[in-house]
Amino acid sequence: METNQSTLRYLTLLARNFPNIATASTEIINLEAILNLPKGTEHFLADLHGEYEAFQHVLRNASGTIKRKVSEIFSETLSQREQKELCTLIYYPERKLELVRQDMHDAAEMRDWYFITINRLVKVCRNVSSKYTRSKVHKALPDDFSYIIQELLHESSSDPNKQAYVDVIVRTIISTGSADDFIVAMCNLIQQLTIDRLHILGDVYDRGSSPDKIMDILCTFHNFDIQWGNHDILWMGAAAGNDCSIANVIRIALRYGNQSVLEDGYGINLLPLATFALDHYGDDPCTRFLPRAFNPDDVEHERAALLMARMHKAITIIQFKLEAAIIARRPDFDMADRLLLNKIDYSRGVIALNGQEYPLLDTMFPTVDPANPYALTPDEEALVLKLHNSFVGSEKLRKHMRCLFSNGCIYSVVNGNLLYHASIPLNADGTFKEVLIAGKPYHGEALLKRAGALIREAYFGSDDEQEYRFALDYVWYLWGGKDSPVFDKSKMATFERYFIADKETHREEKGHYYTLRDDEEVCDRILDEFGVTGPYRHIINGHVPVRTTRGENPVKAGGKLMVIDGGFSKAYQPETGIAGYTLVYHSRGFQLVQHEPFTSIAKAVEEGQDIKSTYQLVEITNRRMMVKDTDKGVDLQRQIEDLKQLLRAFRSGLIKERAYRPITNKR
Repeated sequence: METNQSTLRYLTLLARNFPNIATASTEIINLEAILNLPKGTEHFLADLHGEYEAFQHVLRNASGTIKRKVSEIFSETLSQREQKELCTLIYYPERKLELVRQDMHDAAEMRDWYFITINRLVKVCRNVSSKYTRSKVHKALPDDFSYIIQELLHESSSDPNKQAYVDVIVRTIISTGSADDFIVAMCNLIQQLTIDRLHILGDVYDRGSSPDKIMDILCTFHNFDIQWGNHDILWMGAAAGNDCSIANVIRIALRYGNQSVLEDGYGINLLPLATFALDHYGDDPCTRFLPRAFNPDDVEHERAALLMARMHKAITIIQFKLEAAIIARRPDFDMADRLLLNKIDYSRGVIALNGQEYPLLDTMFPTVDPANPYALTPDEEALVLKLHNSFVGSEKLRKHMRCLFSNGCIYSVVNGNLLYHASIPLNADGTFKEVLIAGKPYHGEALLKRAGALIREAYFGSDDEQEYRFALDYVWYLWGGKDSPVFDKSKMATFERYFIADKETHREEKGHYYTLRDDEEVCDRILDEFGVTGPYRHIINGHVPVRTTRGENPVKAGGKLMVIDGGFSKAYQPETGIAGYTLVYHSRGFQLVQHEPFTSIAKAVEEGQDIKSTYQLVEITNRRMMVKDTDKGVDLQRQIEDLKQLLRAFRSGLIKERAYRPITNKR
């Protein structure tokens, strides 16, 4: 056997972990066995937009997968009501246990309930863990009950020789007062094992009230990745200190009445903005800037809503001024059409656009100098600095942004699926559009890679100050630039929606991708560009809600592309008619799940109300997919080949065998 020096060095290092034929052979056997297990279930969600309760429920019930498992196991032994009760317990164990304890006053009855319930949970857990190795299940076990759960999972009470043994374990759990903690641990384990990997296709942030709580869950989730959306990148830019991004983040929070996300969630101090708004917009009714959810008949909250409206308008005008500065110093962004304050005739209250005059819906601009409309006033400059310091100094925001960077990127290829949030810029003929970034042309995969690199550079910095400044400006461009792959529209018509009644001016023309993505040939071209191969390959993305009420179909291009933004955000649900799509990819294929609006966690627990979901089989493979058919399988095959090469080195005497001693850090 001929072995070059670099290969020999690698095999020598490998031999530190597998020092002899026996250990190397055992690992090969182990890896070969793993290759022939069914692939783990992947769960795809997109455009969460701060809807924490709905997200949490979909995550806990795994888009109905747990309900389906319970039905398969207990269809002949439990009624529909009993199955629903068990599912609710698995989703919300602490809250459901509290209700059960309130309803049961007899100790013997409670002990019986514990005994029956624990045995049912063991059956469910045994089912969902069956596709994993014992080692993987062991790593997922809670420390406090690891040994006990292992015993229950691998011993059956149906075995006459083990029945008494298993029963004693369960009854001892109950008699020692550990039943509640054990049930919670089992339910959490079932949830974890049901979803092997979670994919978030962008837009955790904005519109909904609790993106920070969603991030808290994601940052502790056992296995997730995220493809950044334009709203996520907006927050990443704000955390990096881009003042335009900061202004946009605050504006959107106030528009949806969610300033608590900033103040309570991230410790952003909005008091300076409130003070500024009262000083400069105190006589302005700011009718166009009232929070979207505000009810005019709600007298109790009228003063709070008016303050929010004044803060909203104040930061909006500041945003337009800050954006103008970037547009002026970056002419290559080609966004001069977004400079609108200088097109206003302030004396007449009209604006000239595209050769036509439009009356303004709001003509009060107390901080705008008509002779120099983009100049910040001294008070605005002081306010921008305070907000800047508050954002870059937020410890929790830094933590969440680091989580996005550690677990995310602008696109991913996973198990034959190309994942990105919005689009790939295309020409009208379906070819890739050349996009200039700092004067250099990029398209397709290279464009997304360059954009992703600039986002990281904007946040983490660069040795090249000029490059860093460009990256910091570009991260804002990605939010609303027409050639941004996470936006890809002609403009972001923020000014027009606030100030002009004519809805024709509000139109944001989508890029060619959004019409051409129905074409199978175009999708194949995109998949080829990103090196996605195999008989079952797909594009999965979100960004633009699928309007089910208009007959739109989330499955496009003959099944090559799936759009799973169906309106998770409550703000979109009147348009979409549903509450979002999620996608489940298990060992037998793809299942698209369409959800109706979620009511509340309280009703889910107290009344057993689950999200009503409709299931659509998108693609079923002709054979069950195994680990060997996945990216992980490819990696395991490489490891097996390396170990086989190590075996040959042992047997040829090229590397000497040693007795196995676990490696420690002790010297």
